[in-house]
Amino acid sequence: METMKALLVDNTTQNPVMKLGDFQKPEPDNHEILVKVEATALNRADLMQKAGKYPPPKGVTPILGLEMAGIVEKAGKNADGFQVGDHVFGLLPGGGYAEYCTIHAGHAMKMAEEMSFEEAAAISEVFLTAYQAVIWLGELGEGETVLIHAGASGVGTAAIQLAKELKQARIITTAGSNEKCSITAALGADLCMNYNEENFAESLEETFGKNCVDLIIDFVGSPYWDNNMRTLSMDGRLVYLAMLGGATIEKMSLVPILRKRLTIRGSTLRNRDDDYKSKLTKEFHEQAVNLFRQKRMKPVIDSVFDWEDVEEAHNRMEKNLNAGKIILTGM
Repeated sequence: METMKALLVDNTTQNPVMKLGDFQKPEPDNHEILVKVEATALNRADLMQKAGKYPPPKGVTPILGLEMAGIVEKAGKNADGFQVGDHVFGLLPGGGYAEYCTIHAGHAMKMAEEMSFEEAAAISEVFLTAYQAVIWLGELGEGETVLIHAGASGVGTAAIQLAKELKQARIITTAGSNEKCSITAALGADLCMNYNEENFAESLEETFGKNCVDLIIDFVGSPYWDNNMRTLSMDGRLVYLAMLGGATIEKMSLVPILRKRLTIRGSTLRNRDDDYKSKLTKEFHEQAVNLFRQKRMKPVIDSVFDWEDVEEAHNRMEKNLNAGKIILTGM
């Protein structure tokens, strides 16, 4: 059995930690490619899985890491379009915190020559999640208004750029500091509200009037329910990608849903089937690859850590200090 180095969860203490260890090197199936990982990126799902609160889907490796960039080392006989030496990136169900991983060929994308491994590793999870939310689920129309909560987060920064470049939307964001608001403005947000200093619904109404938002992308959950309902327009859409602020609403009125003909949807990406992820990856790559080449879109990278410093990287994310993606390299 051939082994590789990987970051593994050590849960022998009260607070689980990541430690470098040996793990079986994966072997690609016919529809997969084997990739030498050069960079991976952190996601909040990593912290949840590490804490034992988000187990991987059945049959998926226990190694953390939902995206990567690297070099193809071996291709399965049905992994069309890829050959040894190709520089690729893509979405994983798990396995990015390792020297090697396998990825379904339909979920892998070839890197543009101008792109670094760190940049490529920062794209897949946030941009595919944002594309699914903004374009597929949120059905953002040309020139509509979108409100993106946590606008300086990884998915938030991706959603801003997709809404701007693909739909020429009016973009409104919320963020937790003036510095983070500046980041969203630089990416194309027309208005950013610091939720620690103002009520976003009141500020929106003062600036654009009542019922002014066509689509809301929300990661916060219950604390924003009432104000979301207040700001949505007729036939507005609300897409939940997380509920980091809470998932229980003690008192709520369903009347706005009927009165405004609202659509409310929620989604995760990890547990979608391979065909769904392949279709999403293909459409996103077709729509976005030239925008990355032309520097009209870019992943927002907060910081880069050597993978042996993963605990420091996790701590930065846990404290919500990052604006954009945190990258691990050095595998």
